[in-house]
Amino acid sequence: MRKLISKLPDSGTSIFAIMSKMATDHNAINLSQGFPDFPISEELIDLVTEAMHKGMNQYPPMLGLPSLRNSIAEKINRIYNINVDPDLEITVTAGATQALYSTITALTHPGDEIIVFDPAYDSYDPVIRLNEGVPVHIPLSAPDFSINWDLVEQRITPKTKAIIINTPHNPSGAVLTETDMFRLEHILEVNDLFLISDEVYEHIIFDGLTHESALKYANIRARTVAIFSFGKTFHATGWKIGYMVAPAEITIELRKIHQFNVFTVNTPMQYALAEFLKNDDHYNALPLFYQQKRDYFTALMASSRFTPVPCHGTYFQLYSYENISDKSDIEVANWITQEHKVALIPTSVFYENGENVKYLRICFAKKESTLEKAAELLCKI
Repeated sequence: MRKLISKLPDSGTSIFAIMSKMATDHNAINLSQGFPDFPISEELIDLVTEAMHKGMNQYPPMLGLPSLRNSIAEKINRIYNINVDPDLEITVTAGATQALYSTITALTHPGDEIIVFDPAYDSYDPVIRLNEGVPVHIPLSAPDFSINWDLVEQRITPKTKAIIINTPHNPSGAVLTETDMFRLEHILEVNDLFLISDEVYEHIIFDGLTHESALKYANIRARTVAIFSFGKTFHATGWKIGYMVAPAEITIELRKIHQFNVFTVNTPMQYALAEFLKNDDHYNALPLFYQQKRDYFTALMASSRFTPVPCHGTYFQLYSYENISDKSDIEVANWITQEHKVALIPTSVFYENGENVKYLRICFAKKESTLEKAAELLCKI
């Protein structure tokens, strides 16, 4: 029988699946995988149910329902004061990960170099390699996880095709500033690069900071695919719905990949989101909602031996365990899950070579009772 040769020989099961299974196997509280354990809006559920009962259960257009794309365009205009063409520049996707896959596939040709900042979301690197591109990993500067733009300029070669940014940043919670964006703008223009801007946590930003979307900067936007997630914004990660925004000439190529990947996205959720997006109340409340959870868990952990790393966005926070163990973060995460019944994510898995960092990532998108139980167990270590 013919032997199957793996296209991703170095890739295994996702760390999120591994830790969630370990949490189940050891009856541990799951602060590893990034999903809320509280309900989504009843109004949004009712809108989905209404669409189903009205028979909105067949294929929608490949690029997404017109009503949803119009709602997205109106929302972008209200938030960022820019006009986006819903027909030519917006594509509804099966979550942000599919949007990333379609984007990287459309932009990457064999030998193209794509700059990735470590620690990085785990789908970037393998998708680049699947498309015979070359991931160029540049470490962020701990403990603030800022970008060293001088180093970025040094790593650019004639083969560099694009840069991937993620703000607010998973796993660190770092946020890019206006100064970062101006420096990025210069680098993109001088080197004629594309930008992939992962902005799935755009509404989850704290401490009075402003989300610096790539869409806000005209010269950046002209060469950018910006990617967003309804699942993150509306506490419905299992719906797997997102969208990508790009100039028309780039969108043409994105849709060529999209149509042969998933073709289209579930219909009743699109109808529901099209209506729900008309009201800004939900996402306007998100910064305070999640900042209170971050601060509540930090206060609960004050007596622990863990040290929090400043977090300005997302619903994740890194905690240093340097005062607890000299072992690797994977060993410590496994030990805490099995012996102390709280599942956390080892941060080294977000690095190209599994750097020996002594940080664990926790997800605080949980009910207060969940956070209280987890903190009580962690404070005993």
